[in-house]
Amino acid sequence: MKERIEKIITWLQDQAKNAHVNGALVGVSGGIDSAVVAFLLKKAFPENSLGVILPCKSDAKDVEDALTVVQACGINHVTIDLTKTHEELFSQVKGKVNEIGDWKENNEKMSDANLRARLRMSTLYTIANNYNYLVVGTDNAAEWFTGYFTKYGDGGVDLVPLVHFTKGEVREIAKIVGVPDEIINKAPSAGLWEGQTDEGEMGTTYEMIDNFLKGEQIPKRDQQIIERLHRVSEHKRHIAAHPPKI
Repeated sequence: MKERIEKIITWLQDQAKNAHVNGALVGVSGGIDSAVVAFLLKKAFPENSLGVILPCKSDAKDVEDALTVVQACGINHVTIDLTKTHEELFSQVKGKVNEIGDWKENNEKMSDANLRARLRMSTLYTIANNYNYLVVGTDNAAEWFTGYFTKYGDGGVDLVPLVHFTKGEVREIAKIVGVPDEIINKAPSAGLWEGQTDEGEMGTTYEMIDNFLKGEQIPKRDQQIIERLHRVSEHKRHIAAHPPKI
């Protein structure tokens, strides 16, 4: 695994060089995946990396954990609270659509959550433009395969260095690079709403997804869930669809 880590670090450096940029940044959520990426970026670009903390109606503990991560790896960081921006924009959208009688209450929770992810993406790219940096994503193999990310939100990035690593392997990397134990042992959550967890929302566990990706036998129910998630999220793994040239 140490050898694979070094290859990822070299790959990050090569990507920046080929793109003619100065370095890279990552949004730090307080979870293990973004923590691992922050540590990798600090190693790849010691003087040209940035961790961006973007609370948006977030749990205070997540912000505290994100600060723990940036302090532990020594990466430069900035915090920008997007709560008021989100509230104003979401309120306007909801109000205007309500005026024509088309607001769907049953879609509100997900619309709210996805807007937060897309505001974070826009903010990350605005900061990246300032520094001439690439934006680095945090999706692991399980999230990528199941489409557990917001299209043009946390999925809107330049690089995805963890996309071939299972959740278990990400934990292994975290231990090697020095991510604090409290972050490694934290229940995975996108922080979308109170009590939300990744596994609760997906309907299966990362362990099951990891085993599926490794070709191991898993219960049929979990297999069906994973295959369905992959099927319905296929569009997320591609740029905008286009018709054949006419």
